[in-house]
Amino acid sequence: MSHNSFGHLFRVTTWGESHGPAIGCVIDGCPPRLPLSEADIQPFLDRRRPGQSKFTTQRQEPDAVRILSGVYQGQTTGTPIALLIENTDQRSKDYADIARAYRPGHADYTYTVKYGIRDPRGGGRSSARETAMRVAAGAIARRILGPGVIIRGALVQLGARPIARDRFDWAEVERNPFFCPDADAVPDWEAHLTEIRRQGSSLGAVIEVEALGVPPGLGAPIYAKLDADLAGALMGINAVKGVEIGAGFAAASLTGPENADPMHIDAAGQVSFLANHAGGILGGISTGQPIIARIAVKPTSSILVPVATIDQNGNNTTLSTKGRHDPCVGIRAVPVAEAMVACVLADHLLRQNAYSHLDHPRTDIPDY
Repeated sequence: MSHNSFGHLFRVTTWGESHGPAIGCVIDGCPPRLPLSEADIQPFLDRRRPGQSKFTTQRQEPDAVRILSGVYQGQTTGTPIALLIENTDQRSKDYADIARAYRPGHADYTYTVKYGIRDPRGGGRSSARETAMRVAAGAIARRILGPGVIIRGALVQLGARPIARDRFDWAEVERNPFFCPDADAVPDWEAHLTEIRRQGSSLGAVIEVEALGVPPGLGAPIYAKLDADLAGALMGINAVKGVEIGAGFAAASLTGPENADPMHIDAAGQVSFLANHAGGILGGISTGQPIIARIAVKPTSSILVPVATIDQNGNNTTLSTKGRHDPCVGIRAVPVAEAMVACVLADHLLRQNAYSHLDHPRTDIPDY
């Protein structure tokens, strides 16, 4: 299987399966002399870790990360950083039925069509278990970006129930199991998801990620647009079916003057914007405003409700997926979305730094 890496100068390659002995990643391109230890990575993994509330899968994984290479005496060396997380709570027997039939909404059928083989234990490589390594990589990306860049995410809609925007409070996000910024919405979400889970069903969600302190100038106007790379990275998260930047699809219903982000020079002599419908990116290049992205996460496909499908012999059948599954996979996708934004921004920052070092362009290149 190819295509297990993403990024250019900050490049991440992940490996491992849901029910294998371990999962891991190799991060290449991290600059040397950055302070880094396992303690810098673990808090981000803890936010994504399963089994922390009744609203997520009850699989118990400590997700304890180990640094195998690329760090010496607490500093990065500039060589590839290898990270490893052991799997400790696999229950492969839960997947006996899906070894013979394809789960609707999952990658079971398409993996078989493409590769002629699949690992049915927890979805194998297609499992969201792999995203733990993206979160670990994102923690290292944040070290590259530095403390001046703040990346934070929140669940702003559960199923068909959005938050009230006038009650949006980032401080509330870490106080509840939903990463919800609206305290008043939490009791309703708890009751709603509890009932959905009792029915053996699931819900989708909308996640919003904001990046503050991103310098202007990251990205490029054609094939390395910052928003295109962000969209690709976010769309690559398991179960994500839609991505929007800034006003997103709502921009289609605005007029030109309504959608414009007026500019002026403020009292400090700096360029300032009076709106941010563009989500902090114009022409594929960051403006210095907050970068804002939203992703739509579909309902978890592993549900107890029987759904029509086919088996590996081409027979029609129905399938009910047993085991431990998130009734809303969007909840634990919040730290994953933050991590993917961090990785893309770190990659573009390194690219911009390489470009800005060309202070003395060559003069011996012919002018055609």
